[in-house]
Amino acid sequence: MTKILVVDDEKITLKNLEHVLKKENYDVVATDSGLEALKLIEEQPFDIVLTDIKMEKIDGFEILRKCKSLYPDTEVIMITGYATVENAVEAMREGAFYYISKPFKLEIIRKIIKEADEKINLKKEVKHLREQLDFHEKINIITQNSKMLKLLEIARQIAPTDCSVLITGESGTGKELFARYIHLNSLRKNRSFLAVNCGAFTEELLSNELFGHEKGAFTGATTFKKGLIEIASSGTLFLDEITEMSLTMQAKLLRVIQEKEFFRLGGTIPVHVDVRFIAATNKDIRDEVKKGKFREDLYYRLNVVNLEIPPLRERQDDIPLLVAYFLKKYSYLMKKNVTKISEEVLNILLNYKYPGNVRELENLIERAVVLCSSSQIAIEHLPDDLKELKIKVFTKKEGKFMTLEEVEREYIKWVLKEVYNNKTLAAQILGIDRVSLWRKIKNYRLEN
Repeated sequence: MTKILVVDDEKITLKNLEHVLKKENYDVVATDSGLEALKLIEEQPFDIVLTDIKMEKIDGFEILRKCKSLYPDTEVIMITGYATVENAVEAMREGAFYYISKPFKLEIIRKIIKEADEKINLKKEVKHLREQLDFHEKINIITQNSKMLKLLEIARQIAPTDCSVLITGESGTGKELFARYIHLNSLRKNRSFLAVNCGAFTEELLSNELFGHEKGAFTGATTFKKGLIEIASSGTLFLDEITEMSLTMQAKLLRVIQEKEFFRLGGTIPVHVDVRFIAATNKDIRDEVKKGKFREDLYYRLNVVNLEIPPLRERQDDIPLLVAYFLKKYSYLMKKNVTKISEEVLNILLNYKYPGNVRELENLIERAVVLCSSSQIAIEHLPDDLKELKIKVFTKKEGKFMTLEEVEREYIKWVLKEVYNNKTLAAQILGIDRVSLWRKIKNYRLEN
């Protein structure tokens, strides 16, 4: 229902407006006080505000400005018994939807409210469509790996249920992508998906972020605030880095999952919610339970289904697909015509271990596209530490496979460089004696 605030210090007018709008099935809140109206606006958003201009202490223009500062999409309709051209111009300049002179016909009010309501609904629809488009664009799980495909199938199977999900895996493997994927395939897909990193807040700030607070709950709490759990009601809340949450916060979260209710900070009335929880961590959560750093009961509540995302080094077959995707993405974003990647670079990328996983690969391609001035990414577009890998990777020389002798020569050369030509240490690394190394250096002409 469209929520309307009606403000007029003429009680008969106020009563008539309230009666008419309620008959039209609007959710109406009415007050004859400008001060009370400001308080109501601070506490909650309204879709439409219908306000008199001339009132004691607080006039309609102050209400208009307050609305537009807190909720720019709220439509404000101004009513006055002292109509002037100057007031009308000021009202339009401040962002009012309409300006009505008293006395007015109730039929006119109905018509203008309906027009404002249609505009609001159109804005909401456009906003929702944009959010859906943005959300879909973020769900790019690029894979042909059998383990990943199996995980995606499990995610599709559990998505329509409301069971809690625990996603584990190293940083940068795409845990949030999987959480979004589950939400998108669930019955909650048209509701909110909110994500919070539990490691980014102190205990006090995280409590306020998740549970919100009542007005006056602490110094500086001048208005009531909803927490993310309440905002995500009917939708999905993704709790990233859940193992960073304190034991006190874990106990509060457990109550929400079990009882589907919580108290805002400073509140005495329970808030009932319907939220699906998806949690993630890059730590060994079972080990955290053993150490007493994570509640066992919360672990079992969250771990109804566990999705363990493999690191990129274990899904080498995905690297060419991801490289092609990121190459296309950043070429488009940077308005460049970088369409190819050299075989030498691809070999390096295929053999790199990726401690930062997919996120690191994406950063590497983005950097390469930035530096590339031709249509093909070459070895010089890689960071220095990756350039070193070209010696360790089995690459073709001039289109031909390397011989065993050539591979050995390149490897000895690389080891010597890494140990600053310390031949004793190099011999130990290579598993040969110093005399044998000396002969190979001479044969391969590797002397300085």
